[in-house]
Amino acid sequence: MHHIKVRLRDFFITNDDWIFAVSGYDSTDGVQAVLRYIPDKSGDRELDGVRYRKLDFDESFEFMEENRPSWKRLCVPENEISQVLRADERIQSLAEEDRRVAAIVELLEGAGIPIGKMGITGSMLPGLQIEGSDIDFVVYGKYWFLARDAVMQEMQDARKMQKTGRAENVRAADRNRARSQPLITEISDEMWRRIYAKRVPEISFEEFMIHELRKGNRGMIEGTYFDLLFVRDWDQLPVRQERGTDLRRCTITTRVTSADLAFDNPAVYEIDHPVISEILCYTHTYAGQALAGEMVEARGMMEQIGDLRRLVVGTSREPVGEWMRSLTLLERK
Repeated sequence: MHHIKVRLRDFFITNDDWIFAVSGYDSTDGVQAVLRYIPDKSGDRELDGVRYRKLDFDESFEFMEENRPSWKRLCVPENEISQVLRADERIQSLAEEDRRVAAIVELLEGAGIPIGKMGITGSMLPGLQIEGSDIDFVVYGKYWFLARDAVMQEMQDARKMQKTGRAENVRAADRNRARSQPLITEISDEMWRRIYAKRVPEISFEEFMIHELRKGNRGMIEGTYFDLLFVRDWDQLPVRQERGTDLRRCTITTRVTSADLAFDNPAVYEIDHPVISEILCYTHTYAGQALAGEMVEARGMMEQIGDLRRLVVGTSREPVGEWMRSLTLLERK
C-alpha cells in the first residue's frame, strides 16, 4: 500500500484492529493519527462482532508509548494499515439510516453543496456510535463556508419558530421541509458551560462566548450536539506539515490578512507582522477566532521553519498561558 490517500478526519484500521483518526494531511513519514478505539471484551461498543473501548487523548498516548513506542510522533507506517475509512464515503449510507444526518444533508444540499463534498467523522465513521454520541459532520474546502452560513440561518429560523410558534413566517417553512424533520437549534447555555470547562481556555467564559457565537459551526439536532468540521479539498493538497524549531514564547498584536484556513486543523492565519508570517492554532478553541482584516492578540511559541517564523498557539492539549483573541470583535461588544 504505497502512499495511501487520506485526509484529516478520515479513519483507518490497523492489522491489530486498532482504529485511528487521521490527525494531519502529511503522510510523508507515515500517517499522522490518534488512536481512538481498541478491541476490549468489556468495551461498550461493537463492530463486526468485536467489542471496542474508546480511549481519551491521554489514554491513547500512554497506550501507544507502551505498545508501539517506535511509532514516533504518532505516525503509523502504511504497511500497518489494513483498511481506510473515508469520511466522504460514509455519508450516503448514514443519511439513509439516521434522520438527523439526513436533515443536515438535506439542508446543505439546499444551499448548493454536493453530497460528495460532505462527510462524517468521529464514532459514526467506523460505526461505533452509542446513544449520546455527537455528530461530527465534515464539509470540504470552500463549501464549508456555505454550509456554516446555512446552519446559522437554520438556527436563526428555529429561534424565531420557538419565539412565535408560527412556522409560516420563517424560511424553514418556505423550504417545505417536513414538520417532522428535525431542526438544527442553538446550543444551550448549559452545554456551552460544559464545552468551556472541557477546553480550559485562557480566556474568560464571556470572551469565549463572544467568539464562539460568531463562528456558527456547532449546534444541536434532536438533543444531539453536532459540529461542522472543515477539511481541505483535494485541490488544497498536498501540504507539508513540518515541526519547526522553538525560539521563545511571545505575545503579538497584529492584523490578519487571510483567514481562509482558520477552521482547519491546525487553524492557519496569515498576518501582517514584521517578524512572524502566520499564526498556527492547534487547539480547537481558537479555530475561526478571527476574520481577515481584524486585529488580534495572540500568545504562543515562536517557531522557526526554514526562512519563516510563525507563532504556534496550542503547544499542549490544554494550552496554559497561550491564547488568541480578536481585538476588533471584542471592541464591538
